[in-house]
Amino acid sequence: MLSIRGEYTCKVDAKGRFLMPSGFKSQLGDAIGDGFIIKKHIFSKCLELYPTSNWELNLSNITRKLNKMLKKHNDFIRAYTTGLRELNVDGSSRVLIPKDLLQFAEIESDIVLTANFDRIEIWNKTLFDKSVEATLENISSLAEEILGDVNINE
Repeated sequence: MLSIRGEYTCKVDAKGRFLMPSGFKSQLGDAIGDGFIIKKHIFSKCLELYPTSNWELNLSNITRKLNKMLKKHNDFIRAYTTGLRELNVDGSSRVLIPKDLLQFAEIESDIVLTANFDRIEIWNKTLFDKSVEATLENISSLAEEILGDVNINE
């Protein structure tokens, strides 16, 4: 699985395309040619962009835990993959975001691409700034709750 790092501010053109930052391109290497999966985030008004190999691993981990003969599992799968698309980077290093996904994430011009371990989140810059600001207000208690009992030396 590819691990992705970094945060970049970009612009989306009138057709819904953005230029893939060189920092991400160098990390992705040959995987960039395999394309991406883009989907709606389930917790926030942003999009998730997975290198295809990372998406396949993520999907495999999820589907092993689901039983398609249970309605709530089927409902989850349907909701989780709604709007999902395969994308490619064009010869000019641009990525085209489908119109319905632009609308979902309220993206018009300025965006933030931020790495989230195995994927890149695509945010409306204003919504991203508000989300980060709200999280930073509670970061110390959040860190204590999540990592307080973790032994980092293990």
